[in-house]
Amino acid sequence: MKLLSALTTSIAVWLIFAANPIYANVENCQALVTKAPKNVDIKTAMIRADRDVRSPYCLVSGVMARRMGVDNKFYSIKFELRLPSFWQGRFAYQFNGGNDGVVKPALGKITGLVNAQYAINQGFAVVSSNGGHDAQAYPEMGLAGGAAFGHDPEARRDYGYSAVQKLNPVARSLVESYYQSPIRYAYGLGQSNGGRMAMVAASRFPEMFDGLLVGYPGFNLPKAALQHAWDIQALRRVDDDISQALSQRDLEFFTNQLLTQCDKLDGVNDDLIFAVDACQKIFNPKALVCKSDLDRDCLPLNKVAALMRMHMGPHNSKNQALYTDWVYDSGIRSNNWRMWRLESNISAWSNKPISLVMGGASLAHIFTTPYANVAGDVYSLENYLLNFDFDKDAPKIFSTNSQFKESAMSFMTPPDAAKPKLTGFRNHGGKMIIFHGNSDPVFSVKDTVRWYDFLDFALEGRASEFVRLYRVPGMPHGQGGLSVDQFDMLQPLISWVERKNAPQSIVAATRLDNPEITARMAGLTRPLCPYPSYARYRQGSLQKASSFQCVVSK
Repeated sequence: MKLLSALTTSIAVWLIFAANPIYANVENCQALVTKAPKNVDIKTAMIRADRDVRSPYCLVSGVMARRMGVDNKFYSIKFELRLPSFWQGRFAYQFNGGNDGVVKPALGKITGLVNAQYAINQGFAVVSSNGGHDAQAYPEMGLAGGAAFGHDPEARRDYGYSAVQKLNPVARSLVESYYQSPIRYAYGLGQSNGGRMAMVAASRFPEMFDGLLVGYPGFNLPKAALQHAWDIQALRRVDDDISQALSQRDLEFFTNQLLTQCDKLDGVNDDLIFAVDACQKIFNPKALVCKSDLDRDCLPLNKVAALMRMHMGPHNSKNQALYTDWVYDSGIRSNNWRMWRLESNISAWSNKPISLVMGGASLAHIFTTPYANVAGDVYSLENYLLNFDFDKDAPKIFSTNSQFKESAMSFMTPPDAAKPKLTGFRNHGGKMIIFHGNSDPVFSVKDTVRWYDFLDFALEGRASEFVRLYRVPGMPHGQGGLSVDQFDMLQPLISWVERKNAPQSIVAATRLDNPEITARMAGLTRPLCPYPSYARYRQGSLQKASSFQCVVSK
């Protein structure tokens, strides 16, 4: 009877906590304030489950590394740490994109995932930071304010890598104090600039993370920034108003011609070009040039020339490549591609593209040494890019001086980017999954492919033992376009790290809320294959991933 009574009491207590889970860790959450490391100030609050986080969590808001910069601005690393009640011994550092400067919600969110798949909903404690600077600290700089931290050498380093180096041990300490248990597995995840940081971590901090999830990484970001000037100059040759240089009709015609030639190369016409390498060999944009003024299904020579110039990537007067070339793919017609390269919907920017405003400001103030003191208005930023000299100005991404002792290519890129081996990360047992959209207008998928090829060559064909690369046809810089852009790359990484199950193909689907997909793309699934393989139709339903197999081009 006593045993039954005790059991009944235990069940009753459990039901109380299950019905009111927010109260289960309130004391631990409040007590965490007293356990913060020296010179780290934190506030805590217990938060109920919400739309993004499926279980109650302790929200930690913190500030550390306060200092005065050489530009007489206050700097600090601000961060957010979310500690879910449902914890499985996992820790994730969420590397953020863009120019940082704000603390984004620490959810472990990355392209392809739905809410239930966010890291925090898969048993992770997650940390996120502002990268060591405040984007709102430079109102006098106008549209260039988000990049003005580049006037301070330490802020540049924090943005490039050292904010992660400083915050990671603090975050780990708080996680282990809260749960009173050691972290079992540490992960890093990010996309765009955040993907760059993940690759930097693999080289600079090889034992910091067990698994890295890398989305469309800008690991050569200063070089990629040169593309912004290259594009603006190419488009200006067509029209003084770059937004009018290529109409949406032009890009749709270009895409349709590309699909006509390349869609069937993977065995089926479905508006997805999986055989992207074969496509590059046969597609000739010059064939789209109008032969006469009477031709209708064609493009004027100056427009085709602009597109070809943009896809060849920036060069100097000696015809030396300064970044890389780009893939011809269907995402050129996407809203995302247009937002980045031709025109945005942001009225405060006079609807200029992201590459002109954010890209131009970053190139001038962060990646150039000494920084180019370009004013933060649309006219000044556009003129800066139009007058950019690829012989004289481009080398400044490699420059240093007495104040800025690290070049942009030093503080922004993996130290071994040109000759990757990742010896330390590999010896640590680390695993990395990379995914990149073939239609990315910001960071070329070809740069990522070449990096992988260099790694595989250095390791005599053994790169796939700890790194897998997945190319996503039609996907631009993030979700959108004619693409299968819904997929879970995090769970395969967890399985690889924790259970030694190396990933093979990963099933991706079209999103119903993607307005850019065609009618025949609705509801279909496709396998994303590890590079160098691609998905080719075998037999069966055209809607199902199981009807395709991963093959390697001959």
